[in-house]
Amino acid sequence: MSEVQTAGSSAAVEGNAAKQRKRMFVWPAAIVLAVLLYFGLDYLFNAFTHEETDDAFITSHVVEIAPRISGQVTSVRVNDNQVVRSNDLLVVIDPADYAMTSEQKHSTAEAQTANYQTTLAALELMQAKVATAQAVARQSQADADAAEATASRAKADFERAQDLRKQNTTSAQEFDSAQAAAKEAEASLISARQKAVADASKIKESEAQFNAAKSAVAMALAQANSAQKDAAAAELNLSYTKIYAPAAGRVTRKSVEAGDYVQTGQQLMSLVSQEVWVVANFKESQLEKMMPGQPVQVEIDALGGRRFAAHVDSVQAGSGAAFSLLPPENATGNFVKVVQRVPVKIVFDEPLPADHVIGPGLSVIPSVQVSKFVFPAWGIAIIAAILAIKSAFIFVFVTGRKPPGN
Repeated sequence: MSEVQTAGSSAAVEGNAAKQRKRMFVWPAAIVLAVLLYFGLDYLFNAFTHEETDDAFITSHVVEIAPRISGQVTSVRVNDNQVVRSNDLLVVIDPADYAMTSEQKHSTAEAQTANYQTTLAALELMQAKVATAQAVARQSQADADAAEATASRAKADFERAQDLRKQNTTSAQEFDSAQAAAKEAEASLISARQKAVADASKIKESEAQFNAAKSAVAMALAQANSAQKDAAAAELNLSYTKIYAPAAGRVTRKSVEAGDYVQTGQQLMSLVSQEVWVVANFKESQLEKMMPGQPVQVEIDALGGRRFAAHVDSVQAGSGAAFSLLPPENATGNFVKVVQRVPVKIVFDEPLPADHVIGPGLSVIPSVQVSKFVFPAWGIAIIAAILAIKSAFIFVFVTGRKPPGN
């Protein structure tokens, strides 16, 4: 009887030990289950309140650097991947030819300006000659008028002398004197009139010379202005021998070295702006609730999946395929519906790490919150903990029950 009791007590001890081992296993399993439930519930809630895509990339402003003139490069002041500020010197082209051309153009401009001053002085002289001719013509006309008056008076005196001679009341000498005075006055009148006509014609001559000088001044002014513009253009080309950074950024795709001969418009390098944003290509079925201003979490692969706060800036008016070089043509009748993708611009709300290079083309995964209500992380953690604890108790209860008949 004692042996049976001993065996029974041994079985009871072993059973209790087994239960203790099960309980010790349950709680670590419950913790693991809680973690799994947390991530599973978080994924489930995010599926209802967020839209995300892996078809998204970093983009930025890219400025292509090209010369405005051709020439041989004397020095390159930057290296690949170097950060430059706005107006930093990038490339220097040999300025010798352009400096010589600029000096020649400036000399020509000075000569044309001097020629203009000379023709302007000649114009002023011609204007003075016109005024002098007009004054002389007025004086000649006045002399002619005076001569006409004198001739009229002499003619009247001669006519009276004729009457008196017929009446023998005057001497022959007085008659001859009146006759001579009349002829002299008539000759003086003819001479004065001829002089007035000649002086009047000189006015037209001087006016023609003045108009010619005026045209010469206009031509000289046009030539001087053209020469000044040529000099300014040559000076501008000389300034183009130094290529400066139009904006701050990082040098990429540098393809120029000292000694190279470059052509106008040839791409030398690119400047990538440090201002970056995300272009995410969402499916058109994901855009139902998406609108500007919605918060976004952007996961950057190059930073090990680190997330950054951002927001939706804008949605492109049309799919990406509609603006491609060869847009699809579906007018032939063999249309097959394909889910289109629409580019969405996403702007960062926080600065990116300065110790990492984040540039165009890097892959990201944006998650856009399209619902106003989002279940908080602590709430998901509580639900996961409750479900895990209940599961543990249920497991303990089920495994701890005695089989029927014992």
